[in-house]
Amino acid sequence: MDLAQFQAELRQEHKDILAYWQRYAPDKEHGGFYGRVDYQNQPDNKADKGIVLNARILWTFSAALRHTHHEEYRPTADQVFQYIRKYFIDPLYGGVYWSVDATGQPKYPLKHLYGQAFALYGLSEYALATHSAPALALAKEQFQNMVKHAFDPKKGGYVEALARDWSPATDYIISKYDNQESKTMNTHLHILEAFTSLYRVWPDKSVAEQIRGMLDMFLKHIVDLKTYRMNMFLDNDWNIRRTAISYGHDIEASWLLPEAADALAAKNPGDKSLQKTVRDVAIKMARAATTGIDASDNGMNYELERNGHLNRERSWWVMAEAMVGFMNAYQLTHEKQFLDKSMQSWEFIKKYLLDLKNGEWYSGVTEDHKILGKDKISMWKCPYHNSRACLEMLERIEHLR
Repeated sequence: MDLAQFQAELRQEHKDILAYWQRYAPDKEHGGFYGRVDYQNQPDNKADKGIVLNARILWTFSAALRHTHHEEYRPTADQVFQYIRKYFIDPLYGGVYWSVDATGQPKYPLKHLYGQAFALYGLSEYALATHSAPALALAKEQFQNMVKHAFDPKKGGYVEALARDWSPATDYIISKYDNQESKTMNTHLHILEAFTSLYRVWPDKSVAEQIRGMLDMFLKHIVDLKTYRMNMFLDNDWNIRRTAISYGHDIEASWLLPEAADALAAKNPGDKSLQKTVRDVAIKMARAATTGIDASDNGMNYELERNGHLNRERSWWVMAEAMVGFMNAYQLTHEKQFLDKSMQSWEFIKKYLLDLKNGEWYSGVTEDHKILGKDKISMWKCPYHNSRACLEMLERIEHLR
């Protein structure tokens, strides 16, 4: 497959993903977007609606509008922005709820930083795409609340979760409070992603300072500079509490970290050395992540668990991130093996993950390619990883041609 064909296929896939969400995601009864739609495209009109899903829909259609200039994506971006603004923003304490019920009433008001980050990510992209002053104001407020309430000024980084009023919380979603897993790789990766997005639309010194600090935390505490894997669950002092090898997160971080460093260096010449350091680490992270690829089908395994068990599930989001991460490594090194791995990831996606009958992607397949999961839309199954992968690849291939 040559680059022109690769690009053409990804452009069509991007259109198909967005068309699916425009057709099946809108909640015609309660407004907003369904919290769950199954593989037969049947909605659960009683399902709760999560901020992660809604913020990712906001990011997806805002990014599509900005990159393609197709006005057909604006109404969906506008719709989800208004829904988040009306139902997810906490009018009393600021920030966003983790979830609301099907009718939009607050269901789980926990201020989980993972959810706060995605709200900021979506709001920033919407502001960038539409020049919406209200969206930018909300994005700035979101950032300031995160820094004010969740940033650790002594040790660096962000606490995992807080209660609705930003007081300490014991109810963690991604990590285990009882095991003192108060700082996680996953949440920090997406906070960094959100701050980078905000910096594009609001290049304030306070945002740049936070991005530098986050990159420093990754280099000092989250990325193991001996193995170039990431530590997953840590305590307040960055001691490792529990970890494994998450191939998908490692390859995703291998392009998100340099993206953040590039954004800084583009506006601040003094960050050029940081940019070089991060790029060097990112290349080594991509090399390390290649061990997660199964030679039998070029699919990337999900995780090497801490007990040594290899989880050989091929997840939709892992394969999407592999495609981008290896392309990024190719751009940094010009080593053809990385371009090959990026293309092979797409071939795997086409063969095993695309639902050619009902649309969108399956959530994953087993090692022998049996379909896993049951939802096309859920709290976690969203249009962000796969649509973003398409956009990233289209732009990167354009630079190569």
